[in-house]
Amino acid sequence: MPALRRDRLLTLLLLGALLSADLYFHLWPQVRRQLRPREHPRGCPCARRAASPGPAPAAASPAPRAAARNFSRAGPGPERRGGRGSKLQALYAHPLYRVPEEPPLLGPEDSLLASQEALRYYRRKVARWNRRHKMYQEQLNLTSLDAPLQLQLDASWIQFHLGISRHGLYPRSSPVVRQLLQDMRRSPTISADYSQDEKALLGACDCTQIVKPSGVHLKLVLRFSDFGKAMFKPMRQQRHEETPADFFYFIDFQRHNAEIAAFHLDRILDFRRVPPTVGRLVNVTKEILEVTKNEILQSVFFVSPASNVCFFAKCPYMCKTEYAVCGNPHLLEGSLSAFLPSLNLAPRLSVPNPWIRSYSLAGKEEWEVNPLYCDTVKQIYPYNSSRRLLNIIDMAIFDFLIGNMDRHHYEMFTKFGDDGFLIHLDNARGFGRHSQDELSILSPLSQCCRIKKKTLSHLQLLAQGDYRLSDVMRESLLEDELSPVLTEPHLLALDRRLQIILQTVKGCVEAHGEQSVIASDPAGESAPDSGRANPTS
Repeated sequence: MPALRRDRLLTLLLLGALLSADLYFHLWPQVRRQLRPREHPRGCPCARRAASPGPAPAAASPAPRAAARNFSRAGPGPERRGGRGSKLQALYAHPLYRVPEEPPLLGPEDSLLASQEALRYYRRKVARWNRRHKMYQEQLNLTSLDAPLQLQLDASWIQFHLGISRHGLYPRSSPVVRQLLQDMRRSPTISADYSQDEKALLGACDCTQIVKPSGVHLKLVLRFSDFGKAMFKPMRQQRHEETPADFFYFIDFQRHNAEIAAFHLDRILDFRRVPPTVGRLVNVTKEILEVTKNEILQSVFFVSPASNVCFFAKCPYMCKTEYAVCGNPHLLEGSLSAFLPSLNLAPRLSVPNPWIRSYSLAGKEEWEVNPLYCDTVKQIYPYNSSRRLLNIIDMAIFDFLIGNMDRHHYEMFTKFGDDGFLIHLDNARGFGRHSQDELSILSPLSQCCRIKKKTLSHLQLLAQGDYRLSDVMRESLLEDELSPVLTEPHLLALDRRLQIILQTVKGCVEAHGEQSVIASDPAGESAPDSGRANPTS
């Protein structure tokens, strides 16, 4: 027994010695390193970088799933907002963007709206909305502590409407546009509904038609807390996906990012004919489902097997869950385009495009087979004596840059007469294929061989390295919350297409002379009587 006890004691002593050695030689040095103040060697270049605060490791980048859906949350830095070295800032500071508008605005006849009449109309609209909202709550036995809406005269959407003139939808240096974009991005929604054209369908869609009605696009009208309205188009296609080669242009997806990019391009070209458009992450549950009073819209919401909230169009041929758009689980990316003034205040004329395409699976329009088609157009009112033809060519140039083949109609305000500008609405079918340049879109330019001097000057400026179109577009699109709005191949395609436009104009000048091709002033911008077709361009 004493021997056994001695063995146990020796074993315990041996284990204690090993533990002490391990603590002294392994654990204690690590503890000392942790307790020792961190110092950097003198002159170490890393010390200064380590001392400066860096971005938060987790909060600076979005969740992996959100990043996969192109939900960019990066905030604008000094380079993004037009700081030193900004090509966009240099472009807008160029003398070409500071030339006074021609002809100058002289009086109330040059503004779209009479301010007092417009404000009276909007006050009646707000009062009517308050009455209907109260009746809706009473029918459902709902109680609300919210005060009735009040019309805010300084609301950005009102100032936007009052600023529309015969020169464009907004002045060049208007601060209202930036505020309007901010309000559409941040303002809470108080109402959601279908657009008027979808309401006119009443869900009755003819599935035998090739061209489907607008219900397929799932566009909704959202009203904000300041009583402004915007057209919401949800994300249907990822940015990197191109339109399949076998798709006809009239069955292509409508892309929300194309609407956003078209607004920025239109502003860069100094057209100012696209309504202000911004990207936004919309909570489809709180900002659409819970605020809509439309029972049909409420009925098309469902929860997918992945627990995402989805909704689809009401037309029978699209009432399938595989055509729905879904949140993640509630947030859905989309574009918001500011509404133009009501037709009651500012009537608009919808005119078929002379270069309209054939909306059938086979067959061609006359302009597609007749290179002298422009001769016929120039003999028809109003293209024979006004600036309308030059405005059509401006629109064709814009559509060629974005790759939009779906310009079957155009709209213009009736107040400004035949010489009024064309409104570039509905650009969601642009930016579908960056790998192909659809030259037929340029037919108005190549067949008529006419272009405004102002338009050509802007295009030539954007072809220079200091103001390269892809660079200024990239910088401008960084201002949007959903940046990156376009992929790099789409941005580079803009430069390539710009060169094609300039080469087409060059061919026209070589064939017909500069005076016949370039309209140098508003007084001389009427279309020539004789044909200037250039089939080889």
